[in-house]
Amino acid sequence: MTIGTAAILVLVTGLVAAAFAVGRAWLAWRRERLITCPENDEPAAVRVDALRAASGALTGRMQLRLSECSRWPEKQGCGQECLRQIEKGPAECLVRTLVANWYADRRCVFCGRAIHDVAWAEQRPGLRAPDGRLVAWPDVAPEMLPELFRTHAPVCWDCLVVGRVAREHPDGITVRPAREQLYS
Repeated sequence: MTIGTAAILVLVTGLVAAAFAVGRAWLAWRRERLITCPENDEPAAVRVDALRAASGALTGRMQLRLSECSRWPEKQGCGQECLRQIEKGPAECLVRTLVANWYADRRCVFCGRAIHDVAWAEQRPGLRAPDGRLVAWPDVAPEMLPELFRTHAPVCWDCLVVGRVAREHPDGITVRPAREQLYS
């Protein structure tokens, strides 16, 4: 191997390592988080500027700034003091973490099945509102989570799908009694 080839190999290896570090940091910082706004002590959904945070992975100096906040544009000029909450526990304030932790020890209000793992890409559980309405997570504003956790009941994915179909197409569904009721 020549000196030129070795130098190119070292350069390529360094670039791959840098790209990996930036990509990993970007993935870690790009998700939505829920914080308590220091100005009004209310929940707010925020996103960190993931590209800026990822570039800090190269220099070793993390520079967190918000790219989105549910209180913007009205409060866009704030001092972003809420970033301290994110710095203390970046994973703990992730919306996905908060929701998964809430479901961890709960059972579906309809079928009683435990909801252990939330499969975000596939079969996401839902909620039943106090008025009986079924709610899917894409319809939920993250800043409403604390209130929803107090007032709504957990629904497994199967019951969420069946309930929505039953409400949207009531004439196309036959509800049968549970087998235990048939034989008792």
